[in-house]
Amino acid sequence: MRNITPGHQRRFGRTEVRDIAISVAVLSLALTIMFYGTSIANYFEHHAGGAWPAVMFLTMLVIVVLSFVLHEMGHKFVAQNMGYWSEYRMYPMGLLLSLVMSLFGFLIAAPGAVYIGGNVMSDRDNGRISIAGPLVNIVLAIIGVAGCLLLNHTALVIPFYLLMTLNGALALFNMLPFPPLDGSKIYRWDKSVYIACLIIAGLLFASFWLMPTLYWV
Repeated sequence: MRNITPGHQRRFGRTEVRDIAISVAVLSLALTIMFYGTSIANYFEHHAGGAWPAVMFLTMLVIVVLSFVLHEMGHKFVAQNMGYWSEYRMYPMGLLLSLVMSLFGFLIAAPGAVYIGGNVMSDRDNGRISIAGPLVNIVLAIIGVAGCLLLNHTALVIPFYLLMTLNGALALFNMLPFPPLDGSKIYRWDKSVYIACLIIAGLLFASFWLMPTLYWV
């Protein structure tokens, strides 16, 4: 695989752009299906009328772009800044699994991953590249929590609730210390950093249950 100069301009291959677009569309559809028939769907029906399925899908699309795409781009850009080649590739079977499981009311998100190549990678580089994705989710989950607390009793609380829920789950899942998850590489690099991130991700995930009852108009 080719190498690039550290700090080089961000580049996206055609295959990469296609795979990102397909992954985003499938994950957005899976989330829409998963929340169909729930109070979340009732929220969209109440505020968007007959167009609520399309509005709900578009909202999920924005949430997925923020949560999933930025996670993967965190890996990609940090790797590029270090001088590695990096591109995203989708997992067709993982995307299919996401759709199938959404029919049963929950989501197993294994849409794809950023592949990295070039120089032989040290544990330090691997850990720094790996932590970039979960850190994105941690920041977005914190924004979601703040939005829920500030905008409760308003129509805007639900998008922040979705941001909090999805990113809290993604942060905690990716911090599990099992290959090929990010947590296994972070743990090998720096155990203290791993433990700190795991605790923060766990608390953000727990906010799903600790959050005061949400109301919207």
